[in-house]
Amino acid sequence: MPDHENRPHTHHLGRPRALRLGVAGPVGTGKSSILAALCRALAPELSMAVVTNDIYTDEDARFLRSSGVLPTERIRAVETGACPHTAIRDDVTANLDAVEDLEEAYGPLDLVLVESGGDNLTATFSPALADAQLFCIDVAGGGDVARKGGPGITGADLLIVNKTDLAPHVEVDVAAMVADAEAARDGLPVLALSRKDPASVAELADWVKTLLVRHRAGVHVPTDPGPMAPHRHA
Repeated sequence: MPDHENRPHTHHLGRPRALRLGVAGPVGTGKSSILAALCRALAPELSMAVVTNDIYTDEDARFLRSSGVLPTERIRAVETGACPHTAIRDDVTANLDAVEDLEEAYGPLDLVLVESGGDNLTATFSPALADAQLFCIDVAGGGDVARKGGPGITGADLLIVNKTDLAPHVEVDVAAMVADAEAARDGLPVLALSRKDPASVAELADWVKTLLVRHRAGVHVPTDPGPMAPHRHA
């Protein structure tokens, strides 16, 4: 293994750098609620900050600030002005600036969560921005979503099947949806989650804490789930 993969990530001032965890997924799958749940679970023991992405608004940042899960100044909004993936993959400058500003102002931080704007099933973070990434789908989007694949579903470090409490109302078999997701991911983890289910939220928090231990030890190596599907902007 190359030597740089054995060294802890460091801030440009020489301090250990925060773990940067990207959260992506289609519109309405519950990304902001996942961030809020993680902040509630982890903020008592970790120093955290959040960067949200929206195309034209700071709606997600305002939601998190109003929820009181972190001091408001630790939640920054990036308005991408274009397809959400542009700021998490194509040109990550605005997000990197926001993350580094937070680390300068409130560091040393343990964890920075970066929420993508809602995008399609191929949205992935550049490894230059995120050390690891969650991808979020939800039962209300249909039980067949996991079978549709795409780099977000197949390659993210953790796939979340969210809003499992809604499954009876949308006639989705959660166990079957999770099984489809596991089949698509070749051994990578899948978590069935509901913010109303403390056990599943605790499982997510434990996954993040385990990842943080690996990051601090320098043994977690960011991977790239793959590029966006070919497309063009008018």
